[in-house]
Amino acid sequence: MISNFEFTSDEEFLGFIDTYLQSDDKLVSDLANLSSLIFHYLDDVSWCGFYLLDNDELYLGPFQGKAACTKIKIGKGVCGSAYKRGETLIVDDVNTFPGHIACDSASKSEIVIPLEGFGVLDIDSTSYSRFREKEKSLLENVMNLLSKKINS
Repeated sequence: MISNFEFTSDEEFLGFIDTYLQSDDKLVSDLANLSSLIFHYLDDVSWCGFYLLDNDELYLGPFQGKAACTKIKIGKGVCGSAYKRGETLIVDDVNTFPGHIACDSASKSEIVIPLEGFGVLDIDSTSYSRFREKEKSLLENVMNLLSKKINS
């Protein structure tokens, strides 16, 4: 069961996620809670959620924040580009990203972490240059833990 947690370190947060994802819960339930845990753990985040792969599109999955775009073509926008490249993308100013898809005009920066064959974790902030190497490492570790659950 999830209740209100205050994590004192990224390691403690990752340890909780690792244990939590070992449950027998349905994947969609895990993704819903995972998006909430990340949304509340990170400071200065306006949106956090998953876009899930379906053929040549990413479709909106569980998230926290304002209503969002429901479909993104692979290779389009930050999410589609990160998935196509197979690498985490950090965008300090979304207005400078060619083809950025603006679901929320208040978003200023974004980080997207892909998981091959699955989709992406997308996180936005209303501040410029919000995401750095620290968040990249943390979120890639979260996605690695999620991958273990999906592939088990």
